[in-house]
Amino acid sequence: MRSPAWTWDELLLACALVVKNGWRELRVGDPAVTELSDLLRSLPLPERGGLAERLPEYRSVGSVSRKTTDLASNHPGYSGRPTKGGSLDKRIIEEFLTREAAMLQAAQAIEAGIGSGQLALIPEQPDEADEDGTTAAEGRLLARWAISRERNPALRRRKISQIHKLGLPLQCAVCTFDFSSAYGELGDGYIEVHHALPLHISGPRETKLNDLALLCANCHRMCHRSHRGASWRTPDELRAEMEQVAGPPQR
Repeated sequence: MRSPAWTWDELLLACALVVKNGWRELRVGDPAVTELSDLLRSLPLPERGGLAERLPEYRSVGSVSRKTTDLASNHPGYSGRPTKGGSLDKRIIEEFLTREAAMLQAAQAIEAGIGSGQLALIPEQPDEADEDGTTAAEGRLLARWAISRERNPALRRRKISQIHKLGLPLQCAVCTFDFSSAYGELGDGYIEVHHALPLHISGPRETKLNDLALLCANCHRMCHRSHRGASWRTPDELRAEMEQVAGPPQR
């Protein structure tokens, strides 16, 4: 049995290490390589269950070091001969070159989630991958974490209660759609919640009600949809995109 191909989440963590090392590879004897190997072998990916025990070379220190070589040597500024690597390697490099700070934050959030044990407790979510099977730019594990938080029924009830106490309408924060007005009694009290900030920015902390926004199902999906390198939108950002499509108001 051969080790499976590297996932986006694994490459995210490996490339973060390379970036911190000045876009240079890390050798087998580097303690950071050993730490990353241990972390990768513990990632809560259901399809990898028990693989670390059955396959000693799975994300071994040597394989991690080789992957850092792939990532470092395929950087556009590398002067030597690049290793073959893979298409996903090149995509992750491009993401780091485009938005390094956000990608480093994403890697840190995954590390924090693994270290705290929270990520291991979250079951696989049906919408953690987009329609075409790709994951959010920040990785499948963070998408899983964020979606599971938004589906927390207690959190949703508390947010709706907050809106009622403020005397505000229970409507979408982007398009103002009101389920009760559209569907009558059937839609009474229904709305979805969305985290206004992606998990890699808000961090693995307790969710506050002010972190949440109320959205209709359509706007919620659009806030999560991966497009042009972005895998998360705030309600304000989505509203701005809608206004751009609609054009200036008619006089």
